Amino acid sequence: MDVIVFGLMLLSLTIWLGLLCFWGQFWRTDQQLEVTEIQLQSLPVVCAVVPARNEAQLLPTSLRSLLLQDYPGSFNVFLVDDRSTDRTANFAEGVAHAVGKPQQLHIISGVSLPPGWSGKLWAVEQGINSASLFAPDYFLLTDADIEHDPGNLRRLVAKAVQEDLDLVSVMVRLRCESFWEKLLIPAFVFFFQKLYPFHWVNNPNNPTAAAAGGSILIAREALERIGGIQVIRQALIDDCALAQAIKRSGGVGSGEWGVGEQGRNNQCPIRSQGRIWLGLSTLTCSLRPYDSLATIWDMVARTAYTQLNYSPLLLLGTLVGMPLIYLAPPVCVILGAVWSNWAIAFTGLLGWLLMSLAYYPTIRFYKCSPWLAFSLPAIAFLYTLMTLDSALRHWQGRGGAWKGRVYPGSDSL
Repeated sequence: MDVIVFGLMLLSLTIWLGLLCFWGQFWRTDQQLEVTEIQLQSLPVVCAVVPARNEAQLLPTSLRSLLLQDYPGSFNVFLVDDRSTDRTANFAEGVAHAVGKPQQLHIISGVSLPPGWSGKLWAVEQGINSASLFAPDYFLLTDADIEHDPGNLRRLVAKAVQEDLDLVSVMVRLRCESFWEKLLIPAFVFFFQKLYPFHWVNNPNNPTAAAAGGSILIAREALERIGGIQVIRQALIDDCALAQAIKRSGGVGSGEWGVGEQGRNNQCPIRSQGRIWLGLSTLTCSLRPYDSLATIWDMVARTAYTQLNYSPLLLLGTLVGMPLIYLAPPVCVILGAVWSNWAIAFTGLLGWLLMSLAYYPTIRFYKCSPWLAFSLPAIAFLYTLMTLDSALRHWQGRGGAWKGRVYPGSDSL
């Protein structure tokens, strides 16, 4: 038994060493939207598209922050009222008048959801169709629960123009106030970065692609190049599906917006892949509360099995792999101490320390207690149960439930 346990612990330790050395530096939090200001010869036209379904409670904060962006160029907001029952449209109009921006806000009354579309993406499609009349250079796709820092749009545009990017996205700072949020929300970001290491996402030569739906700036030309939002119309994890479509699409460097003597030249090289960037934000944040285990559980279970492409084999691998990677180290510490086998105990402790060190930057980013870094095994166990529950919901026809709608089908590009 000692030999088996020691062998499993060595395997777990090897996996952690491999992740830390070769998996895109996923633990780092250095990819943040910190862009040096540049002088643009011409300011791009931007239209924001906000799908909103029963968001009246949050709009006084979220929509206000969007309308008060300090972007000096042409900027309009298209809010799509997705058949709300809480007077979302009325609240939106009130916010626009309160901040003196009624002409900048355009409210679209959403029509019935057609077959083959997710509710959010159908709302986004309607908003883009209306906004296209303004011939925007970029669309800002954002959610109705996001409070934008006043300079968020300006920084997104500067990043896109400076680096000739087709898509720029930031994972907004998620709410982290209650006990359950502090315990589980930083881990949500950590696991996301492990699935999609930001350094790989931002490398044009790496096929890894991801985005965060709360704040996505996408070039109109790039969106048209992939065939529009309709190519991902069934996607539940729509942000990553959009990023994958853009990165696979290739294209031509625009060189359209001048950046002065210190910027790009006007050459237009052919690209083999679209160029995207994903980072973290400390200033733009989500207002959505997850103040109980049940709310976080539902949020994860909604799409966890989708992330596994609805594959029973990948689910089995997750149910085996997660305990091996995250639970084996602390279990071996305990067993080694009980059996007085200090080789097992020391190896387990080393693995536990490695995962805690990997998790610590995310804990620090969210300003949580450093001791929470050592709780990752217990957190991983909960996320494993959430993933199993996600599969059970899918098999029962309850997968992807959100805002009163259920989407049991699979994502597809």
